[in-house]
Amino acid sequence: MSTKTIDGKCYVRMLLGGAAMLSLHIKELNALNVFPVSDGDTGTNMLKTIEGGLSEVDQNSCDHIGELSKQFSKGVLLSARGNSGVILSQIFAGISDVLEEYESATALTLAKAYKHGIEKSYAAVQNPAEGTILTVFRESTEYAAERMDKNSTLEDFFCLHIKEAKRSLETTKDLLPVLKEADVVDSGAAGYLYIAEGMHQALGGKEVVY
Repeated sequence: MSTKTIDGKCYVRMLLGGAAMLSLHIKELNALNVFPVSDGDTGTNMLKTIEGGLSEVDQNSCDHIGELSKQFSKGVLLSARGNSGVILSQIFAGISDVLEEYESATALTLAKAYKHGIEKSYAAVQNPAEGTILTVFRESTEYAAERMDKNSTLEDFFCLHIKEAKRSLETTKDLLPVLKEADVVDSGAAGYLYIAEGMHQALGGKEVVY
């Protein structure tokens, strides 16, 4: 598919796809959880956060991407759990800050919104640690955003975003000694990658079962 624009209802289907993909990997993500503390709940916290956002969305109200993203952002901020959940909520809050101005979004619009998500999430953490969800989201967003132009599709953005996220995820164990010692990647970053993959699949038309 070659999707040039998405409306709010498509965006919400993508978010549902992200939640569905995340839900399939909860046990794996919880097992990866060693930073900042090994409490085995990263996957659970991220899913509860994104579910809280989806619970606030009223797809019957409109198909305005700005309005629906604002509803989702409100929900994730109120439902944020754990460190990764809080960062995830700030990422989507930053995305929403930009999307609020638009009825629909192009690849360039989404790139702009995601870049603001970087700023918002980093600003929300007092001492941002590299090798976490922050790093993977930043590097994958910057990689995809700088390659977007007026002819780019939403598929182009997500393909590049996910490609770089996979590369970045593998480097997290080299950035955080605790991950290297345990020989695992960062759980929050892995969770974000699953969300992005689920969103991409839903964009491509895959039926969301959740």
